[in-house]
Amino acid sequence: MELRQLEYFMTVCKTLHFTQAAEELFISQPSLSQQIKKLEFEVGTPLFDRIGKKTALTEAGKILLTHSQRIFHELEQAQAAIRDLNGLERGNLTIGALLTCVNYLLPPAIVKFKQLYPNIELSVLGLKASDIHKKLHENDLDLGIAFLPIIDEDLESIPLFTEELSLAVPLGHPFAKRKEVEMKELKDTQTILLPESYFLRKLIDTYCLDIGLTLKPTLEMTTMESLTHMVAEGIGVTILPSPYLDSLKNNQIIKVNLVNPTPQREIGFIYRKEKFMCQATKSFISQVTDACNSVVETSKALQ
Repeated sequence: MELRQLEYFMTVCKTLHFTQAAEELFISQPSLSQQIKKLEFEVGTPLFDRIGKKTALTEAGKILLTHSQRIFHELEQAQAAIRDLNGLERGNLTIGALLTCVNYLLPPAIVKFKQLYPNIELSVLGLKASDIHKKLHENDLDLGIAFLPIIDEDLESIPLFTEELSLAVPLGHPFAKRKEVEMKELKDTQTILLPESYFLRKLIDTYCLDIGLTLKPTLEMTTMESLTHMVAEGIGVTILPSPYLDSLKNNQIIKVNLVNPTPQREIGFIYRKEKFMCQATKSFISQVTDACNSVVETSKALQ
């Protein structure tokens, strides 16, 4: 069994399509099929079910995929440790972060990090929470910034901060002249929210459910930029993280505190267990932590 064969196998697992996998690997489809057949001969059982044009993992394939991911994870850990030993003159660091964090939290941290490590290739991806977890498991990310707590035996977390959610209302709205609004008052208010599949929406719905309230938004949109744009246009109100609303500096939107209850969400770093923490990763965590403390303090001062 060769590492190359395992690499080919994992690519087919990702695409579940031999032609697409061959294109991604820059080899011919017959060559890929031949290598997979050799691998299946080595393990003594089929790894894929081929039904017509569809390809699916067998139970044996699922087991091999799990162990293959661990093998490549360990190789990456060895490379990271050696790079760290050599003073981190070169290397890559890939971060997956919640879209809100990318918008208002990470830019100052990224600037400081690049000053310290100009030769490290840094990639920061704005992702949904579920995608961050998925890519950590697939070794596509070195570090995630996501919601806490996490329930995953393969991942560890480091708490970063807890932030309140506030109401964003258009200028001229009846709530705009108030300092705070009770959650129950949103019952007859036109709201604009993220779709139900988004973690932030689920969190809001949970807080509402606890007080017997069910929000029925008049509009759902998939980005916070689109939500705030609709609020500025007077379409309705929305609920978003307070520091994010502070960062907008939009004179068409008024931030109003939510009370009874005040929704909160916890954000933190997440990473694979036994993940080697090179100096670059530690530095990035430190820079984000400092930036976060600054943002949170500014938000408190504006309350």
